[in-house]
Amino acid sequence: MAKVSAVEKNKRRERLVAKYAVKRAALKKAAVDPELSPEEQFMARLKLAKLPRNGAATRLRNRCQVTGRPRSYYRKFKMSRISLRDLASTGYLPGVVKSSW
Repeated sequence: MAKVSAVEKNKRRERLVAKYAVKRAALKKAAVDPELSPEEQFMARLKLAKLPRNGAATRLRNRCQVTGRPRSYYRKFKMSRISLRDLASTGYLPGVVKSSW
């Protein structure tokens, strides 16, 4: 199991990302819009810099939904390789079978 504090910190970041996603996208679009004057683009960049850093999607860490493990994460299953193997071996993941040939 991962540290509870690390998992909770990532959850807080997820909430911040969801909260600021629309505002951040609008400011990013305005910052590179060639139709706007350079001063307006600069002001958009300043407003973007004022937003919380943890509101950026790149600050999120993919973590296993079962254990919170941050490494060897499978996006399709949203879990780590270890949890995936345990659940697949016991038959809790429908459609997942051990390969053999």
